Amino acid sequence: MSEKAYKTMGIAGAANIAVGIVVVVLGLAAGVITIISGAQLIKGKNRLTF
Repeated sequence: MSEKAYKTMGIAGAANIAVGIVVVVLGLAAGVITIISGAQLIKGKNRLTF
């Protein structure tokens, strides 16, 4: 019975690691996109008149 518990915990651990890697990659991608968008806004700031 305990072997089944260890197998289940191993699968859950592997799934958690996989989800963690995906979240880190998506976070980095979102950060890069945000930085690029901010740079474009700052670059285009000179063309705005109020």
